[in-house]
Amino acid sequence: MISFELGAEDLADTRFALSPLHETVLSLRVLREPGLSALHLPWRRAVLGRLDGPDARLLLSLVAQRRTLPDFLTPRPTTFFAPFADELAVVRRTPPGLVRRGLRETHAPDPLPEPLRAASSGTDAEVCALRDALCDLLERYWSVAIEPWWPQIRLVLEAEMTYRARRLATGGVRLLFADMHPDVRWRDNALEIHGMIGDGFCTRAAGRGLLLVPLVFAHKPAPPVTTEVAPVLAYPSRGVATLWADTPPSASSGALAELVGATRARLLVQLEEPLATVEIARRFRVTPSAVSQHLRVLFATGLVTRARNGRQVLYRRTELGDRLAGR
Repeated sequence: MISFELGAEDLADTRFALSPLHETVLSLRVLREPGLSALHLPWRRAVLGRLDGPDARLLLSLVAQRRTLPDFLTPRPTTFFAPFADELAVVRRTPPGLVRRGLRETHAPDPLPEPLRAASSGTDAEVCALRDALCDLLERYWSVAIEPWWPQIRLVLEAEMTYRARRLATGGVRLLFADMHPDVRWRDNALEIHGMIGDGFCTRAAGRGLLLVPLVFAHKPAPPVTTEVAPVLAYPSRGVATLWADTPPSASSGALAELVGATRARLLVQLEEPLATVEIARRFRVTPSAVSQHLRVLFATGLVTRARNGRQVLYRRTELGDRLAGR
C-alpha cells in the first residue's frame, strides 16, 4: 500500500490536471498487454498498423514485466494543462543519473531489456543519448497514437473532472474519492492506494497539495513509486467505454421516445454524465448544429442543465430528466 498523508492545507490545494504525456506513456501498457482493457482494442488495432517494428520494440521495452513505467517519463504537471511538447521538454532535461536509476528501478529485479542496456553500463553521454532517442520516439508515437484522438479523450477527461467537482461539492473529500477506484480509500486523513507492487510507503504532502490526473489509459491508480515526488495520483477516468464506440446506444424506453422523439430520448440517455456538444455529435455521428437544436429544446423544458467549462458548454440531465429517462 502507498498512502499520501494530507493536512488541511494539502486538501485546500487538491486540484486536477490534464496530461497528454501521461496518456501517451500509460497507453504503452495497453499496447503491450491488450488484456488489460478490452475497451481499448479498437484503438490498439488502429495504432499497431502505424508503428515501425524497431520503434515499437523500444517503446514496449519501457514497460517492465510487473507493468511499471519510469517515473521520469511522467513528470508532475505544473499547470492545469500543458501541451505535449512542453511536457516532453521537461523529460528531455532529466539528468542522466535520474534516467539510469529510473530505468533500473522500474525493471528491478529483472535486468534491463536489451534496447535499454545503455542505461545500465553506459556513460552519462550514452544515457543522455538514450534519453533523447526515447523522447524523439515518444513524440512520433504521440503524433500517430494519441494526438488524432486527443479532442475526444480530452472531452471524456473534462467530463470526469466535472463529475468529481460535483462529488466534492455535495459530499466533501470522502465522497470525492469514494468511487474513484476500489483500490483507493480515504481513511484517517490519508489517501490510501492498495494493490501496489513492491514495498509500501507513506508520503507526507507537507504543504505540496495533491494533484489528481484522470487518464483514459490507466487501468488502475498509478502513484509515483518513490517518496521523492510530490503527491500525484493518476487514476482511471469514467466514460472510457464511449471513446471508441461507433454508434450511440439506443434509448431504453419506447414510451420516452414517443414522448420527446427518438433523438431527444437518446440524448437524455447519454447525458448521465456532463458532455460537450461536439462529443455528443461524435457519438451520434451528426453535426454539432443538429445536436444543438435538440439540446436547446431539452434545456428550455428543464430536462437538461448546462455549465460553461472553459470554451466549452457541458450538458447533463437534470433530476427531472433522470426521472423521465427512468434513471
